[in-house]
Amino acid sequence: MRARNYRVESICRVLTEQGVAVAGRTYRNWKKAAPSVRTITDAGLTDALRATIGTPEGMYGRRKMTAYLRRQGHHVAACTVNRLMRDEGLSGVVRGRKHRTTIPGGKDSRRAPDLLDRDFTAAVPNRKWVTDFTYCRTWSGFVYVAFVIDCFSRAIVGWHATTVKDTAMVTTALKMALWRRDHADHHVGAGLIHHSDAGSQYTSIAFAGNPCPGRDRGIDRKCRRRLRQCVG
Repeated sequence: MRARNYRVESICRVLTEQGVAVAGRTYRNWKKAAPSVRTITDAGLTDALRATIGTPEGMYGRRKMTAYLRRQGHHVAACTVNRLMRDEGLSGVVRGRKHRTTIPGGKDSRRAPDLLDRDFTAAVPNRKWVTDFTYCRTWSGFVYVAFVIDCFSRAIVGWHATTVKDTAMVTTALKMALWRRDHADHHVGAGLIHHSDAGSQYTSIAFAGNPCPGRDRGIDRKCRRRLRQCVG
């Protein structure tokens, strides 16, 4: 508006009529005022942060960058460094490689057809079970937790935690679900649909060919027979 030769008072009058009360002298004082101390300090720190781009210090995160700036003579708080690095889009390098949680079964793997067709509802218990596993980071490494959920009650009916994400992990959770249902007098009959993703644990020969693999793993004959009859 000022570029079109409108006077300050006329602009402030229109703004006041629109509910934004601004006096002419307020605008003039703001235009002549010097930058605030925070603005000047942020500008200097921003220049120092940009100077680290392309240097070894540019790989620092918030904590190390704060210590580095303090060694350079800047009196800065960690929250200020965090705010300025976020505004500039700067972040430190994360150590370690990316952790893979789900590995595809490969080109020769064959996945069972999707019998649910995205319908995760059930009229009665023990008709549709969905299963998956996740991981938790601990001080001693990653711990994987497999679980089985009944679509009828949304309850976790079986689970198993281990440090190795193999086929035995997911089959143990399935065995636990069958065992808990039997001991709760909710016996699993024929026609149960066991739904999972296409991870290598669920598309492996051991899981697809034998739902309860490994006779040398302490699995009794009754459990193997129950799994073959119940899992669809």
